[in-house]
Amino acid sequence: MTPARPTQAPTSIKARRRRLFRDIAIQIGLVIAVLVVCEIALRAVDLRFLREGQRPGYSIAYNYDPELGWSPIPNSKATFVGQRTITIAHNSLGLRDIEPDRTGKKTILFLGDSFVWGYDVEANERFTDRLRQELPEQSIVNAGVSGYGTDQQYLLLRRLWDRIKPDMVVLIYCVDNDQRDNSTNARYDGYYKPYLAEAPNGVWRFYGQPVPRSRHRFFTDNPIARHSWVARVAVSAFVELRHPTVQVTDPTERLVRMMRDFIEKRGARFVVGLQRREPPMEMFLQSQDIPHLSFDSAEHYAGDGDHWTPKGHAFVADRLKALFARVGIHR
Repeated sequence: MTPARPTQAPTSIKARRRRLFRDIAIQIGLVIAVLVVCEIALRAVDLRFLREGQRPGYSIAYNYDPELGWSPIPNSKATFVGQRTITIAHNSLGLRDIEPDRTGKKTILFLGDSFVWGYDVEANERFTDRLRQELPEQSIVNAGVSGYGTDQQYLLLRRLWDRIKPDMVVLIYCVDNDQRDNSTNARYDGYYKPYLAEAPNGVWRFYGQPVPRSRHRFFTDNPIARHSWVARVAVSAFVELRHPTVQVTDPTERLVRMMRDFIEKRGARFVVGLQRREPPMEMFLQSQDIPHLSFDSAEHYAGDGDHWTPKGHAFVADRLKALFARVGIHR
């Protein structure tokens, strides 16, 4: 006869609950420990794409814009750090400029990116401010926005037109990066923007509007992501999966024609200034009978975009005065 096995005393419900809670606590503790280690490691490595902004002062002076991607905050002031530390002051239109002249003078509006906006120079050192002093009979408006491509400049022109009503528009074309800006929906470490592309039916239209919020905006607006770099990794992954980067065929020449047609339809004149010589673009502008010139000899800083120095801006102002004389704007 087989002897009976001893029976184990039944485990109480309370003991099982205690063991379950203990196991859960251990798992939670392990997760927290891993997250803490990851947080410390990410802060120590200091990955660029997890920082709140590219430059100190950027998030203070610029805000998310569903039409343009980003735009200067009207009446904002900040200190901006590039190769130099400069002061930023935007007017009521969000332009780094004085308030528009209401005296009835002929108005010249300048469009462009950081070269027009005045990267690494104070406002009074820019070519537009020099022209304002040297051409007192003209009203000069600086509508440059740092980082903008020709597509965003075109949309900004449409937004500003009824407020400015310029007699001439000068597009300052950045040879170094405008084509790249115009050919994608994301630039500068993940800032989203609209883009122009040809639809299957042959119609050109803007896509990517409303513009998705960049991960940088989540870093600033979300309290968890603002303080946790681990959360920023999760946010970055979500944003990239939700809004992947798009590349399109370069639409720059189409954009320049659209800008020219928009301006001339309203009775104004259109000219183009090139950061430096670019034969393909010059041939295109010549074929379209668009007056243009280049600024090859303008002195510039080395690195970080090779932006013009104050002396370079003075050279650009002189070249533009010569162009205005050629087209009959200034003697």
